[in-house]
Amino acid sequence: MQKRDERNENQVRTKILKMLWETEKPMRSWEIAESMGISIPSSTMYLLKLIKAGYVSTPQKGHYTTTVHGKEMLGLPKVDRELASRILSPVPSEKAFHFYKGMDQHLQVFAKSLSDFCRKIQTVDVKSVEFHMPRRDFELWFQSLGDLELAEKMGQIRKMGLSGENLRKKVYETVRSRCEELKRLF
Repeated sequence: MQKRDERNENQVRTKILKMLWETEKPMRSWEIAESMGISIPSSTMYLLKLIKAGYVSTPQKGHYTTTVHGKEMLGLPKVDRELASRILSPVPSEKAFHFYKGMDQHLQVFAKSLSDFCRKIQTVDVKSVEFHMPRRDFELWFQSLGDLELAEKMGQIRKMGLSGENLRKKVYETVRSRCEELKRLF
């Protein structure tokens, strides 16, 4: 009985950690409780255990976010300065992301770096974003850059089933946030 309780507690902590990672911004205890369907005292207890383990931090009073160790616990690789530099560096033209709007419908727009992608995703034809997302093209390109975490986030977005400007906005905000996070490692 005690092992099952421990296992359930670990599952809840992992779900909280994953939710914090997916939201990409600090959350309050009551927001976590509401999303998880648990009481605020319970969410606070879980958060305190996650803080003690080094998986969660409080960037500002009453707000919680995933730490580097928390991301590692979720199976995401640690990104150091060298990897961040490699992810943000320009790639040769043949390895750039080429935007299409459909099969054999190249838009003559390509991105040679993550920052370049972030700029271009804002103005490229939205049909291109809708074309690439279900094909996992963004995920695969981010993986080729070495950014497995961003690829994973694109997978989460793909599963949301967004379209049009809502999809473009979510992709842009996620990539912009990731660029900022990687630049802070310098």
